[in-house]
Amino acid sequence: SSVWSKVKKLVGMAVQPKKSIDAVGVPALADCFKTAATGNDVGPTPKVVMLSSAGVTRTTWDEDKKEKLVAVADIPIVRLNPFGILDIKRESEEKLRQSGVDYCIVRPAGLNDKWPAGSRTIVSQGDVAAGRINRRDVATLLVNTLSAPEATGKTFEAIGLSGYPPATSMGPALEKLRLDEHGPPTPEEVMATYTAMQQLLPGETQDSAGLALGQTYEQLDKNQEGRFGKRGEEKVEAIPTRPSS
Repeated sequence: SSVWSKVKKLVGMAVQPKKSIDAVGVPALADCFKTAATGNDVGPTPKVVMLSSAGVTRTTWDEDKKEKLVAVADIPIVRLNPFGILDIKRESEEKLRQSGVDYCIVRPAGLNDKWPAGSRTIVSQGDVAAGRINRRDVATLLVNTLSAPEATGKTFEAIGLSGYPPATSMGPALEKLRLDEHGPPTPEEVMATYTAMQQLLPGETQDSAGLALGQTYEQLDKNQEGRFGKRGEEKVEAIPTRPSS
Protein backbone atom coordinates (compact mmCIF):
# COMPACT_ATOMS: atom_id res chain seq x y z
CA SER A 1 0.00 0.00 0.00
CA SER A 2 1.03 3.63 -0.47
CA VAL A 3 2.66 5.77 2.19
CA TRP A 4 -0.44 8.00 2.17
CA SER A 5 -2.76 5.10 2.93
CA LYS A 6 -0.53 4.10 5.83
CA VAL A 7 -0.54 7.65 7.18
CA LYS A 8 -4.36 7.77 6.98
CA LYS A 9 -4.49 4.53 8.95
CA LEU A 10 -2.09 6.03 11.46
CA VAL A 11 -4.26 9.12 11.96
CA GLY A 12 -7.23 6.88 12.62
CA MET A 13 -5.40 5.27 15.53
CA ALA A 14 -5.37 8.55 17.42
CA VAL A 15 -9.13 8.57 17.91
CA GLN A 16 -9.59 4.91 18.80
CA PRO A 17 -9.91 3.96 22.45
CA LYS A 18 -7.47 1.37 23.81
CA LYS A 19 -4.72 2.75 21.54
CA SER A 20 -2.22 5.53 22.12
CA ILE A 21 -0.68 7.68 19.41
CA ASP A 22 2.58 7.47 21.37
CA ALA A 23 2.56 3.70 21.76
CA VAL A 24 1.21 2.73 18.34
CA GLY A 25 1.40 5.76 16.08
CA VAL A 26 5.11 6.59 16.25
CA PRO A 27 6.32 3.06 15.38
CA ALA A 28 3.76 2.90 12.57
CA LEU A 29 4.97 6.20 11.17
CA ALA A 30 8.57 4.99 11.35
CA ASP A 31 7.57 1.89 9.42
CA CYS A 32 5.97 4.05 6.73
CA PHE A 33 9.18 5.92 6.10
CA LYS A 34 11.35 2.84 6.36
CA THR A 35 9.37 0.88 3.78
CA ALA A 36 9.04 3.93 1.53
CA ALA A 37 12.80 4.39 1.33
CA THR A 38 14.65 3.41 -1.84
CA GLY A 39 18.30 3.10 -2.76
CA ASN A 40 18.28 6.77 -3.68
CA ASP A 41 16.40 7.84 -0.58
CA VAL A 42 18.85 6.99 2.15
CA GLY A 43 20.45 10.01 3.77
CA PRO A 44 22.12 10.95 7.02
CA THR A 45 19.29 13.19 8.23
CA PRO A 46 16.45 11.90 10.43
CA LYS A 47 13.37 10.61 8.62
CA VAL A 48 11.34 10.66 11.84
CA VAL A 49 11.71 13.23 14.62
CA MET A 50 9.77 12.28 17.74
CA LEU A 51 8.53 14.85 20.24
CA SER A 52 8.88 13.10 23.59
CA SER A 53 9.33 14.66 27.03
CA ALA A 54 12.03 15.28 29.57
CA GLY A 55 11.60 12.93 32.52
CA VAL A 56 10.55 9.78 30.69
CA THR A 57 13.29 7.62 32.21
CA ARG A 58 13.12 8.96 35.75
CA THR A 59 10.30 6.68 36.90
CA THR A 60 12.67 3.74 36.27
CA TRP A 61 15.62 5.08 38.28
CA ASP A 62 16.67 3.17 41.40
CA GLU A 63 16.37 4.84 44.79
CA ASP A 64 20.07 5.73 44.95
CA LYS A 65 19.93 7.58 41.64
CA LYS A 66 16.70 9.33 42.60
CA GLU A 67 18.30 10.52 45.83
CA LYS A 68 21.40 11.85 44.05
CA LEU A 69 19.33 13.59 41.38
CA VAL A 70 16.37 14.52 43.57
CA ALA A 71 15.81 17.93 41.97
CA VAL A 72 14.69 16.23 38.75
CA ALA A 73 13.51 12.89 40.16
CA ASP A 74 10.96 14.46 42.50
CA ILE A 75 9.40 17.07 40.22
CA PRO A 76 5.58 16.88 39.94
CA ILE A 77 5.28 15.25 36.51
CA VAL A 78 7.66 12.46 37.56
CA ARG A 79 6.31 12.06 41.08
CA LEU A 80 2.70 11.80 39.88
CA ASN A 81 3.22 10.50 36.32
CA PRO A 82 -0.44 11.24 35.46
CA PHE A 83 -2.09 8.52 33.37
CA GLY A 84 1.31 6.82 33.03
CA ILE A 85 2.21 9.28 30.27
CA LEU A 86 5.96 9.14 30.91
CA ASP A 87 6.00 5.35 30.66
CA ILE A 88 4.01 5.45 27.42
CA LYS A 89 6.43 7.92 25.86
CA ARG A 90 9.49 5.99 27.05
CA GLU A 91 8.20 2.76 25.52
CA SER A 92 7.39 4.60 22.29
CA GLU A 93 10.93 5.98 22.16
CA GLU A 94 12.35 2.48 22.38
CA LYS A 95 10.08 1.20 19.63
CA LEU A 96 11.30 4.00 17.38
CA ARG A 97 14.94 3.18 18.13
CA GLN A 98 14.33 -0.44 17.24
CA SER A 99 12.45 0.36 14.03
CA GLY A 100 15.55 0.67 11.87
CA VAL A 101 14.60 4.09 10.50
CA ASP A 102 16.88 7.13 10.83
CA TYR A 103 15.42 9.04 13.78
CA CYS A 104 15.91 11.77 16.34
CA ILE A 105 14.12 12.00 19.71
CA VAL A 106 13.62 15.44 21.28
CA ARG A 107 12.64 15.70 24.94
CA PRO A 108 11.63 19.27 25.83
CA ALA A 109 11.30 20.35 29.44
CA GLY A 110 8.22 22.25 30.62
CA LEU A 111 6.26 23.68 27.69
CA ASN A 112 5.29 27.26 28.49
CA ASP A 113 3.84 29.74 26.02
CA LYS A 114 4.55 32.62 28.41
CA TRP A 115 8.27 31.87 28.36
CA PRO A 116 9.96 34.18 25.84
CA ALA A 117 9.94 32.74 22.33
CA GLY A 118 13.24 33.04 20.53
CA SER A 119 15.23 32.08 23.62
CA ARG A 120 18.45 30.16 23.16
CA THR A 121 17.82 26.42 23.02
CA ILE A 122 20.09 24.42 25.33
CA VAL A 123 20.36 20.69 24.65
CA SER A 124 21.65 18.02 27.02
CA GLN A 125 21.61 14.27 27.61
CA GLY A 126 21.10 12.04 30.63
CA ASP A 127 17.46 13.08 31.25
CA VAL A 128 18.37 15.60 33.94
CA ALA A 129 17.01 18.74 32.30
CA ALA A 130 14.31 20.81 34.00
CA GLY A 131 12.99 24.26 33.27
CA ARG A 132 10.97 25.81 30.46
CA ILE A 133 10.85 26.20 26.73
CA ASN A 134 8.33 27.98 24.52
CA ARG A 135 6.35 25.74 22.17
CA ARG A 136 7.43 27.88 19.22
CA ASP A 137 11.05 27.17 20.02
CA VAL A 138 10.30 23.46 20.29
CA ALA A 139 8.63 23.56 16.87
CA THR A 140 11.66 25.34 15.43
CA LEU A 141 13.97 22.74 16.94
CA LEU A 142 11.93 19.85 15.55
CA VAL A 143 11.95 21.33 12.06
CA ASN A 144 15.65 22.10 12.19
CA THR A 145 16.60 18.59 13.27
CA LEU A 146 14.97 17.19 10.13
CA SER A 147 17.79 18.69 8.10
CA ALA A 148 20.55 18.13 10.66
CA PRO A 149 22.68 15.01 10.12
CA GLU A 150 24.22 15.73 13.53
CA ALA A 151 20.86 14.82 15.13
CA THR A 152 20.43 11.38 13.57
CA GLY A 153 20.35 8.49 16.02
CA LYS A 154 20.36 10.74 19.07
CA THR A 155 18.06 11.43 22.01
CA PHE A 156 18.36 14.69 23.91
CA GLU A 157 16.55 17.09 26.21
CA ALA A 158 15.94 20.79 25.50
CA ILE A 159 15.24 23.93 27.51
CA GLY A 160 14.98 27.60 26.54
CA LEU A 161 17.48 30.02 28.10
CA SER A 162 15.77 33.41 28.29
CA GLY A 163 17.83 36.52 27.64
CA TYR A 164 20.18 34.87 25.16
CA PRO A 165 19.57 34.94 21.40
CA PRO A 166 19.20 31.64 19.57
CA ALA A 167 22.32 30.15 18.03
CA THR A 168 22.76 30.66 14.30
CA SER A 169 22.88 26.87 13.92
CA MET A 170 22.19 23.97 16.30
CA GLY A 171 24.63 21.80 14.36
CA PRO A 172 27.69 22.33 16.58
CA ALA A 173 25.74 21.56 19.77
CA LEU A 174 24.02 18.52 18.28
CA GLU A 175 27.29 17.17 16.91
CA LYS A 176 28.73 16.93 20.43
CA LEU A 177 25.88 14.73 21.66
CA ARG A 178 26.27 10.98 22.12
CA LEU A 179 24.70 8.52 19.68
CA ASP A 180 22.11 6.27 21.31
CA GLU A 181 23.91 3.20 20.00
CA HIS A 182 26.93 4.14 22.12
CA GLY A 183 24.92 3.75 25.31
CA PRO A 184 23.90 6.21 28.02
CA PRO A 185 26.21 8.83 29.53
CA THR A 186 28.37 7.74 32.47
CA PRO A 187 27.18 8.54 36.01
CA GLU A 188 29.91 11.18 36.21
CA GLU A 189 28.73 12.81 32.99
CA VAL A 190 25.13 12.75 34.20
CA MET A 191 26.06 14.39 37.50
CA ALA A 192 28.07 17.10 35.74
CA THR A 193 25.14 17.84 33.41
CA TYR A 194 22.68 17.81 36.32
CA THR A 195 24.79 20.31 38.27
CA ALA A 196 25.03 22.66 35.30
CA MET A 197 21.35 22.42 34.33
CA GLN A 198 20.17 23.17 37.87
CA GLN A 199 21.83 26.58 37.64
CA LEU A 200 19.67 27.42 34.61
CA LEU A 201 16.32 26.90 36.36
CA PRO A 202 13.81 29.79 36.38
CA GLY A 203 12.91 31.64 39.55
CA GLU A 204 14.91 32.68 42.59
CA THR A 205 14.72 29.62 44.82
CA GLN A 206 15.29 27.30 41.83
CA ASP A 207 13.70 24.41 43.72
CA SER A 208 12.21 22.22 41.00
CA ALA A 209 11.50 19.39 43.45
CA GLY A 210 9.53 21.77 45.66
CA LEU A 211 6.97 22.52 42.96
CA ALA A 212 3.41 21.23 43.02
CA LEU A 213 1.84 20.08 39.77
CA GLY A 214 0.70 23.18 37.88
CA GLN A 215 2.65 25.55 40.12
CA THR A 216 5.11 27.97 38.53
CA TYR A 217 8.58 28.80 39.81
CA GLU A 218 7.36 32.35 40.40
CA GLN A 219 4.44 31.10 42.50
CA LEU A 220 6.84 28.97 44.52
CA ASP A 221 9.03 32.02 45.18
CA LYS A 222 5.95 33.86 46.52
CA ASN A 223 4.52 30.86 48.43
CA GLN A 224 1.46 30.88 46.18
CA GLU A 225 -0.54 27.74 45.43
CA GLY A 226 -0.61 26.26 41.93
CA ARG A 227 -3.73 25.55 39.88
CA PHE A 228 -3.97 21.88 40.91
CA GLY A 229 -3.54 22.41 44.65
CA LYS A 230 -0.77 22.02 47.22
CA ARG A 231 2.22 19.77 46.74
CA GLY A 232 1.27 16.23 47.70
CA GLU A 233 -2.44 17.07 47.43
CA GLU A 234 -2.68 17.79 43.71
CA LYS A 235 -6.01 17.10 42.03
CA VAL A 236 -4.70 14.92 39.21
CA GLU A 237 -8.21 14.25 37.94
CA ALA A 238 -8.51 17.96 37.11
CA ILE A 239 -5.84 17.72 34.41
CA PRO A 240 -7.74 18.47 31.17
CA THR A 241 -5.91 16.14 28.78
CA ARG A 242 -5.09 12.48 29.12
CA PRO A 243 -3.66 10.04 26.56
CA SER A 244 -5.88 7.35 25.09
CA SER A 245 -4.89 3.95 26.43
